[in-house]
Amino acid sequence: ESEWAESRELDWWLLDHPEHRGVHSLVRDLNAAYRSSPAAWQLDHDPSGFAWIDANDAGRNVFSFVRRSPGEPDLVCVTNFAAVPHSDYRLGLPSEGEWDEVLNTDATTYTGSGVGNLGSITAVAGGWSSQPAHADVVLPPLATVWFRKR
Repeated sequence: ESEWAESRELDWWLLDHPEHRGVHSLVRDLNAAYRSSPAAWQLDHDPSGFAWIDANDAGRNVFSFVRRSPGEPDLVCVTNFAAVPHSDYRLGLPSEGEWDEVLNTDATTYTGSGVGNLGSITAVAGGWSSQPAHADVVLPPLATVWFRKR
């Protein structure tokens, strides 16, 4: 009964279950974060809108990249494919200063474990992963976090 079918409406009653409600909330917040972050979409068809930060951290099952757009704050996306969190994960960042954690798929709102960075991180000078700055961040297990330059 809960299989999708084009001939009937969605099974909205599934939102009564916390896990389904969490995914519903995540998709809502992901769409809002995407709309409010032009760097995520403005240069979709232009190579200058995307750069890997680290695509080779297989040992920790993490990859990270930056999305860019002229005149807009950079958006850094980091995914931890490991089933364990990484605390004090050194993340290369394109610039020093404050970065807001605009999305964390492990937030308790989405029925995640709530591991995160308390809303922001601070990048300091010192190159890492071919980036001019870095921050030691917390990466939740099996999750993606987005950081946007303040």
